[in-house]
Amino acid sequence: MTSSKVPALRSQIERFPIAGSFTISRGAKTEAVTVVAEVSRDGLTGRGECVPYPRYGETPEATLAAIQAMEDAVRGGLDREALQAAMKPGAARNALDCAFIDLEAKQAGLRAWSLLGRPSPGERTTAFTISLGAPETMAAAAAKAAHRPLLKIKLGGEGDAARIAAVRKAAPESELIVDANEAWAEANLEANLAACAAAGVTLVEQPLPAGRDHALARIKRPLAVCADESVHDRGSLAPLRDRYDAVNIKLDKTGGLTEALAMADAAQALGFEIMIGCMVATSLSMAPATLVTPQARFVDLDGPLLLAHDRNHGLRYDGSLVYPPESSLWG
Repeated sequence: MTSSKVPALRSQIERFPIAGSFTISRGAKTEAVTVVAEVSRDGLTGRGECVPYPRYGETPEATLAAIQAMEDAVRGGLDREALQAAMKPGAARNALDCAFIDLEAKQAGLRAWSLLGRPSPGERTTAFTISLGAPETMAAAAAKAAHRPLLKIKLGGEGDAARIAAVRKAAPESELIVDANEAWAEANLEANLAACAAAGVTLVEQPLPAGRDHALARIKRPLAVCADESVHDRGSLAPLRDRYDAVNIKLDKTGGLTEALAMADAAQALGFEIMIGCMVATSLSMAPATLVTPQARFVDLDGPLLLAHDRNHGLRYDGSLVYPPESSLWG
């Protein structure tokens, strides 16, 4: 019989329908597919959720298998510090890292931020995403969301100037940030940046493909540009300093909250502004990310707002305000 003092690892794929569909330059989807890891010991269980991302060659099945491959190591006493070297950064390590933190917090009787020596996250305004579509479709969606103070607009290349102009007209008071998801080219970069500047956009995320973004260092950028697909963990920060003004930290890229917090510290030291971002997922994915919000200029944790339903004990959203998690959810 396995002793309750010996850690146990369980994991599974879970699916949550999206309200309508979610469209970016790489395509549309109608459900969020997540992988959940649970680490248990002494009657306590810590949970973590990740979203495998095909852009980085991840699938739910391979991510689940990567987590399951760690079962013997977890039973043998693998801890969160050793996990950082035992697994490569990515979605699978994120789920395990966050599960370890949740378990550690429960064992210590502390909230996760106190356990990690971080400031308590307060309520923050999160961006609300407008999916890619025709200008009139995006304008209609923006008009419905025009009461929200911060909108994130998905763009996709050809016709983006018309899209952002239409959105601005429909939501004249909202702060706008734009995410091109690598869809622009060097040939239209300056024209698209100028169109965004003319619409009063505050920030443009990942306009050029990762690895082909050197043009950003050669032009005068009329507004702040943020790296997403070009940046993953601390090791990828320094080479981007001449190209980007901000970095989007996502736990599924960093491989967990442990690296995300270290990356936020390193990014600030290099002079980057910080966005804390997310994939479309449940509140269990968002909860650990709230610990990065005290360092973030931009908060983009609207994943649960895009779902048809969230999991039980989800984060509290009051309009565009998102609040720290209750311990019944995580941490």
